[in-house]
Amino acid sequence: MARIFITGSSDGIGQAAAKLLAEQGHKVTLHARNSDRAAQAHKAVPGAEGVLIGDLSTISGAKELAERANNAGPWDSVVHNAGIGLSGPSTKTADSLAPTFAVNSLAPYVLTCLMNKPKRLLYVSSGLHQGGDNSLKDVAWQQRSWSPSQAYNDTKLHNVMLANAVARRWTDVQSCSMDPGWVQTKLGGGGAPGTTEPPAKAIAAYATGEGSLVGDRTSVYFGTSGAKGTHNGAADTGKQDQLVGIYEQLSGVKLP
Repeated sequence: MARIFITGSSDGIGQAAAKLLAEQGHKVTLHARNSDRAAQAHKAVPGAEGVLIGDLSTISGAKELAERANNAGPWDSVVHNAGIGLSGPSTKTADSLAPTFAVNSLAPYVLTCLMNKPKRLLYVSSGLHQGGDNSLKDVAWQQRSWSPSQAYNDTKLHNVMLANAVARRWTDVQSCSMDPGWVQTKLGGGGAPGTTEPPAKAIAAYATGEGSLVGDRTSVYFGTSGAKGTHNGAADTGKQDQLVGIYEQLSGVKLP
């Protein structure tokens, strides 16, 4: 059975995937940003091995979670699912970054760098990444006029770019990104046309190395029905390297 860690699994798609994996007999560990959310998450997925707590809105919080994850590992798969949606706040984090960027974009990078390598990495993106800005100007929204929807789109593009950058560097790790679709969650809203079941199944299949959506291919962006096309900037290796450089400068953490 696989050992899997899923960030942002206290509700939504992450929780649905964790519940399915636990029901299948896999050893899944949840993540929540505080102790109250952790208790709620474990109650919702009683079959989980445990819950790791970490506030991904700060660089120090991401570093602490990476340390806890290493102590709880090793992992067969890590699913970077935590995220802030289209109505992210305009306030700044303790690191003077937009929370949407800090949680959706920078935190997965810090965790990737500091956690021991798993067999598989999955970065949960969105079809809205197609509207992301690949100029990579002021990615942390330190100077731009705030636009929560654009910030979300940008970070989802970053997720695909990071997955591809990691796949290029770590040939011993399968690294892919995913569009879960527009589904009924706190992030997606009650009016969304889809449910969490299809993306949960897709995440579970990938995380366990089973199914035909991706197989053993790396650097694939896929949805619940298979591989999909991406924003042109996602495949630009120069842009990928530029983004990794920005991450390193902002976090002080280097991708091994």
